Amino acid sequence: MNLGSLVNVDTTATEVASAKTRVYKSKLSKANQKAKAWIAYRESRGSYTVRNGIYIGRYQLTRSYLKGDYSKYNQEVTADRYVKNRYGSWVNAKRHWQYYGWY
Repeated sequence: MNLGSLVNVDTTATEVASAKTRVYKSKLSKANQKAKAWIAYRESRGSYTVRNGIYIGRYQLTRSYLKGDYSKYNQEVTADRYVKNRYGSWVNAKRHWQYYGWY
């Protein structure tokens, strides 16, 4: 990923409101939390507001995955769902990222 092309995503009033009312609580193991943080850092330096072409936010997911809701809560929940369905765990996703340079 070329971090020079990352730009901020504008937040809407709906996103701000939903961010204030919903708090994400991880149920992941420590190993999976660590792998998730590792991926987030490499994908976006941990920022929820960056954009790289069609990829948006902390985990660089597409608009279609996020369904237009770019709130922190939705990014976390959607990323967990995506990784569980595709890799089974964040640890497995990290292994994939290390081998291919993306997840």
